[in-house]
Amino acid sequence: MVLVVIGVAATIAFGRIIAKPLGLGRELGMLSAGATAICGVSAAMALSAVMPRNENSERNLILTVVGVTSLSTVTMVIYPAIVTALGLSDSEAGIFLGGTIHDVAQVVGAGYMISSETGEAATVVKLMRVGLLVPAVLVFSFVFRQSRAAGSSARPPLLPSFLVAFVVLVILNSTGVIPTAVADAMSDISRWCLVTAIAALGVKTSLQKLAVAGWKPVALMVGETLFLAILVLSAILMFGFSF
Repeated sequence: MVLVVIGVAATIAFGRIIAKPLGLGRELGMLSAGATAICGVSAAMALSAVMPRNENSERNLILTVVGVTSLSTVTMVIYPAIVTALGLSDSEAGIFLGGTIHDVAQVVGAGYMISSETGEAATVVKLMRVGLLVPAVLVFSFVFRQSRAAGSSARPPLLPSFLVAFVVLVILNSTGVIPTAVADAMSDISRWCLVTAIAALGVKTSLQKLAVAGWKPVALMVGETLFLAILVLSAILMFGFSF
């Protein structure tokens, strides 16, 4: 858990730092790093909701969504080969995969590609990262609160309503109050809502706008991905983390 917290915090800080030398705004640096460090597309959509709205906000979001999805697929293929070549144990491999790959589905695929133990360890570590989405959204909400309040007569709430609903549903589902059939149906609905949101974002974004950004956002997200991978792998090799 300590490794996961450090990995998420350090990656977001790294994204913010390297965005400036690349000539990119801190918003894109923190958004892409948050998506890389936590849970890919879902994190990008949640974090973007508490960031200021400007002429680049939609472009930054679609760049992040496309970037983390592509990199997550690439790492799902490459990382299992890396851990196998390094001779990591199933447990160590699971920690590395769960601590570095962007999206949940790719983590599960990569983990079980090696073994059941690796898949289980990878899933647990990944869910720890997902669990940090709420604190991360709170931090982002606080950091960007002044920017969001500019030009508005109403001060934005520190705790977004969607985050409150998320926490309440997590608590209810964890206590078993919600029937399994209802929980499964709500899970399916949530996935369709996410797909709809991404599709709507795509409709409002042109390839021309994305092309204007050039290679720098790609370099930013690749750098964040490599930073997280090196950080987690170094910790595993130095301290021998395992389940």
